[in-house]
Amino acid sequence: MPVAQSSGRQPLTEAGIDPQQAAELYSRSGASAYSLSQEQFCEVLRRIVSRTEEIKSATAEQIAAFLAGLRLDELALAHGCAAGDQHAWDVFLTKYRESIYQSARSITRNESVGRELADSLYAELYGLGSSEGRRSKLALYSGRGSLAGWLRMVLSQSYVNQIRSSKRLISIEAEEEEHGAQFAAPVREANVEIDSRLKEATDELLQALSSEERFLLSSYFLDGLRLAEIGRILGVHESTISRKMEKLLKELRKRTRKALERRGMSRRQAEEALEADVRDLGLDVRSRLRPPAENSS
Repeated sequence: MPVAQSSGRQPLTEAGIDPQQAAELYSRSGASAYSLSQEQFCEVLRRIVSRTEEIKSATAEQIAAFLAGLRLDELALAHGCAAGDQHAWDVFLTKYRESIYQSARSITRNESVGRELADSLYAELYGLGSSEGRRSKLALYSGRGSLAGWLRMVLSQSYVNQIRSSKRLISIEAEEEEHGAQFAAPVREANVEIDSRLKEATDELLQALSSEERFLLSSYFLDGLRLAEIGRILGVHESTISRKMEKLLKELRKRTRKALERRGMSRRQAEEALEADVRDLGLDVRSRLRPPAENSS
């Protein structure tokens, strides 16, 4: 494992994780209790750094500070479970089983539906049903936020997916019942020339979104959920989601304009470019709004 230079100016691919810090992080995490070796735990840390957009080109000191700020004990527990360690699962169930069911009931507002949602999450956490072998979703946890919060977000996304599937099925059935089976409408073709810099800037910004930003945008624009539905899933009032969405959309416009100006556009050119329809950019927006870990798998 390469040693970070004292100047701290090397990117991750050259600097890596300092061996002394790696040993300290491993000790603090308690990963040995879950049968994870120091090398296995360091590999988890390397993967997290490599898929964290804002520190891909960071200095060694910045990387060290980022790693020190992770929830190391929860990270070790999650990845111990992902590796199939029985003791890790015992600890996980003791700590989180009840909170998972409580969160599921809160999200669905229904006892039986909540239990079904929680049970479906356990299948994903255990890594059941994969044709390529056991693959636990806990391997995607990065330790940047609490494990409890991450589990709630996964539950929320699963519930959104269920609602979306249900809406799509009802919509198709209702349409066919009223009008008969119809051919799909032709895909809309772009009829304007789009500056490649706008596509590059948009792609960059979408991939740098936080997990909450991805969830809000995909739920509202892609899944067609109302603000009240998103608020119910996240356990907050509709007005809170409305404020979050308004703030996020303003911030995204600001970030995109700055990204375009960095690429050589004037302020006026950037403002004009922002009037383009995102559908004309040729980007797979749904894929970009998935969590980075899912896209890299």
